[in-house]
Amino acid sequence: MTDLIPLFGGTLWTLAAFVVALVVIVTVHEYGHYIIGRLSGIRAEVFSVGFGPRLIARRDRHGTVWQVAAIPLGGYVRFLGDENAASAGSGSRVDPALRRQTLSGAPLWARFSTLLAGPVFNFVLSILIFGGFALFQGLPADRVEVGAVSEVPPGVMNGLRPGDRIVALGGQPVETWADLGQAAQDLPIAPQQDWTVIRDGAEVTVTGPDPMPARISGVAPRGAAADAGLMAGDVVISIEGKPITRFTQMREAVEAAEGDPIQLQVWRSGQGTASYTLIPRMQDLPSAGGGYERRWLIGVTGGGSFFEPAMRRAGPLESLWLGVMQTWGIIVSSLAGLWAMISGQIGGCNLGGAISIAESTGQAASAGGASFLWWIAVLSAAIGFLNLLPIPVLDGGHLMFYAWEALTGRPPSDRALNLLTAAGMAAVLALMIFGLTNDLFCP
Repeated sequence: MTDLIPLFGGTLWTLAAFVVALVVIVTVHEYGHYIIGRLSGIRAEVFSVGFGPRLIARRDRHGTVWQVAAIPLGGYVRFLGDENAASAGSGSRVDPALRRQTLSGAPLWARFSTLLAGPVFNFVLSILIFGGFALFQGLPADRVEVGAVSEVPPGVMNGLRPGDRIVALGGQPVETWADLGQAAQDLPIAPQQDWTVIRDGAEVTVTGPDPMPARISGVAPRGAAADAGLMAGDVVISIEGKPITRFTQMREAVEAAEGDPIQLQVWRSGQGTASYTLIPRMQDLPSAGGGYERRWLIGVTGGGSFFEPAMRRAGPLESLWLGVMQTWGIIVSSLAGLWAMISGQIGGCNLGGAISIAESTGQAASAGGASFLWWIAVLSAAIGFLNLLPIPVLDGGHLMFYAWEALTGRPPSDRALNLLTAAGMAAVLALMIFGLTNDLFCP
């Protein structure tokens, strides 16, 4: 019985993290609908965090009831005249004098803006979070300068110190971070390398680790490494008993295993060395030349040395722009992935459902508050994108109807709306079942 306690505790942690992330993202989404609707003259009767029986509630001066409900799986805003929480209804039962304050009775521009605001607010949340990371953590300094130095495994020397300005690596001159990356690729693989730095105004050459060590900088949620318990900062020192120095050697060993279990010896700061057995998983990844390629992966990223670059402050506008670009990248990759699945370029197992999202959220929360916040930003951008898909019952479907009304001068007929809404609901349910099936049966 005691063996079940860690599993039960892990499940509760995953569910709690998933609920928190879902409530934050959905509340922001619904607040977008609410505030733009109110500013457009549409009255919101209820703004609910959660579904089901009401736990607490308060009515504001605009007549909106703000409530927390018992089932914390999202939320909704119900406008005047809506028949349900999905904002369905024609508003025909409302006093004609108040019809302008309903969603269906508002001008086209007000309806369009109100529906569009939900996904837009999701994007804004992502932009603010990503931009906030840049603003408060800073960005790598223009000069190739050492910031914080990490502990190295036993037997590895690290003569680098904070404040060192790197001017050469293995005898190859370095002026920019790109130069450092190129010099690192040109070096022969070795546990130790010669680093030439400016220290206290003098040029000195010190012995330091390989610039591209087999050090894990990130662990992908739901990957083999995450399931095994590997963490950012871990250093892989051998695979199947063969010592490795560079991250590229780990990648080659994983690909060579072709899905067979591999044993890793991993050093972790403060804990020493431990052995992990992982089973690589086949995944579809974008290729450099366009399209997709299938590769064996364990779900880790590298690219970091045993030091952090010196950081510079990022201005508010620069941080905001970086947040915009990060969010835009998620939208583009989501669109590309969806099209690749539809066109058969990648397998259907790349689409996960609620279980995989919950597990990924739990793993992100376990990695720390910053990782969890970053993951919320990723999910918010992805959910904003999904809501814009032209599928009836989603915001994008309603926007599609409004676009038809703008072009033809009249809304779709009630019969067409009912048929398309039923088809959209069936499509969404099928997609949810497909994702859940993948969660349960895909490797």
